[in-house]
Amino acid sequence: MLSLRVWMAFGLAVAALAAYGQVYPNKPIRLIVPFATGGATDSSGRALADRLAHRIGQRIVVDNRGGAGGNIGTELVARSSPDGYTLLLALDATMVVNPFTQSSVPFDTLKDFAPITKLGDVALVLAAHASLPAKNLAELLAYSKANPNKLSYSTAGSGSTSHVAGELLKQRTGLDMQHIAYKSGGLAVADAVGGQVQLTYPSLAAASAQIRAGRLVGIAVSTPRRVPALPEVPTFIEQGLKDYVAVSWVAVMAPAKTPRPIIDKLHADITAVLKEPELRERFGVLGIEPVGNTPEEFAAQIKADMARWQEVVQRAKIRAD
Repeated sequence: MLSLRVWMAFGLAVAALAAYGQVYPNKPIRLIVPFATGGATDSSGRALADRLAHRIGQRIVVDNRGGAGGNIGTELVARSSPDGYTLLLALDATMVVNPFTQSSVPFDTLKDFAPITKLGDVALVLAAHASLPAKNLAELLAYSKANPNKLSYSTAGSGSTSHVAGELLKQRTGLDMQHIAYKSGGLAVADAVGGQVQLTYPSLAAASAQIRAGRLVGIAVSTPRRVPALPEVPTFIEQGLKDYVAVSWVAVMAPAKTPRPIIDKLHADITAVLKEPELRERFGVLGIEPVGNTPEEFAAQIKADMARWQEVVQRAKIRAD
């Protein structure tokens, strides 16, 4: 009898949770973007919110809570009620790099969040000032060896994905280049165009126009395959750097303990809008390749990325405090 009562209680709980998931959402959802308005991350969040609102029939309110490299807005979501009405637009730099580059991070990536899906991958491109006598990876490595302490590369900041990707490149190849941190990818690219730094390693969207205009030379893209926006720029892998892939990503996460029916509904709706031509076009402009993996696949990638970047950060002694 005791066993029967336990199973009945379990069945009622499952039924109640399923019913809750079926009526969800019945009010607007807040999407926390832990960065300021106007950047590529913010733009991707607004593009998603627009299409998702059409699909679910509820407003998606984009709430920008920038500061501390994304930590402020991310902590807000970690401390929110796990009811599906507060979601996080998550960036890899905040979730899998900050824990190792900052002495105090006010959340636990693995314990405080429920992964929903990775929205897409963001390609990085290593680009050089047009005057640099190196047009591919082999020539860049040769120039670096012949001219020690002469090269520098700009990124959107210490502890950014571009920064740790650059340090991984140095560790894999012996490339001699000094990191110069800027407050944004746009400023990092602008100084490379102006010749203040010889190299820049930004997102594809930040540099593609300058490469097409001939003001910068694309050395390599960080993706497994060439990207349609810059088909003439080869990958690092094509140029002999085996398995070198370093992409940024943007994703959606919920507070930990969010009921699984809600996670499943959000996953189904988000992955559906990721297939819409309008959203894919808007993501393409931002240099984002849509993904839409399962919560389990995304959780596995988070763990793998944390292990990978922790090793790079420790070897390079990167601090972003």
